[in-house]
Amino acid sequence: MKESKESNEYKILADKESKGTRIDLVLSLKLPEISRSFVQKLLEGGAVKVNGSQCVSKKYKVEEGDVIEVNLPEPKELEVEAENIPIEIVYEDEDLMVVNKPRGMVVHPAAGNESGTLVNAVMYHCGDRLSSINGVIRPGIVHRIDKDTSGLLLIAKTDMAHESLSAQLAEHSITRRYQALVFDNLAEDEGVIDAPIGRDPSNRLRRAVTELNSKRAVTHWRVIERFGRYTLVEARLETGRTHQIRVHMAYIKHPLVGDELYGPKKQPFNTMGQLLHAGVLGFRHPKTGEYMEFQCPRPEIFDSTLEKIRKQQGENPWRR
Repeated sequence: MKESKESNEYKILADKESKGTRIDLVLSLKLPEISRSFVQKLLEGGAVKVNGSQCVSKKYKVEEGDVIEVNLPEPKELEVEAENIPIEIVYEDEDLMVVNKPRGMVVHPAAGNESGTLVNAVMYHCGDRLSSINGVIRPGIVHRIDKDTSGLLLIAKTDMAHESLSAQLAEHSITRRYQALVFDNLAEDEGVIDAPIGRDPSNRLRRAVTELNSKRAVTHWRVIERFGRYTLVEARLETGRTHQIRVHMAYIKHPLVGDELYGPKKQPFNTMGQLLHAGVLGFRHPKTGEYMEFQCPRPEIFDSTLEKIRKQQGENPWRR
């Protein structure tokens, strides 16, 4: 797809890859800053046109060559409210928290996701005991993971803690190890991907390995388990670019299972997003200097998908 943008208006030219796909899914993938539910509200409100005519049906199947116009409402200043949402706290003291973010939860509010985010939940739990460095939209947020990625995140309660943890991120001394299920069998047992990441030159809403307006990105990976058609890997971040693991694994032709943005549109399992889990997080405590490391198990959807694959292998051993 090709996109152009004027103020809050997007014009998208559908390509053959989008043919036959529901318009709400196409727009949620091509406009990742807004949620699929918000796209559906835009459709219902008459803010979407296809080939010059209003489209109000979320079930409309896109055709190659369709010109889709989206008129986003003027952004309003978000008022972030505390919400009594249960969160799994792995560790907490007066300076910081480590939480296990579930799949499907957005980290901080944005258009179409003003509530139900991790920030809303943390604000309820902590009250005004959060770092103010990132402003009212992202109080206490030191680093982020994608909506459909699960796992460990750092929350700073004080500005001192936030500054210390941010400095550790900048010097690449924070340990961040992920598990990911990728397509196909990797030739080696481990490797390093050192390839710069920036906005995709042909699609401003994605990231890509590119030399244009990019930053260095380094991912260390090793194989945990092989399944022939799939491989379970551990990925350790040296840098932390947006979508880094997803972009890097797709770059070496092993996209993540469930990742419709960087992998195949037709996925083999109903995972509702990429199988990527931030399972290990380690850092020096801002006050004591002590190294602390935490782990959390993979979510159920990740493990159940692995069991399905193992069962298929048992029934069809020649696939290994």
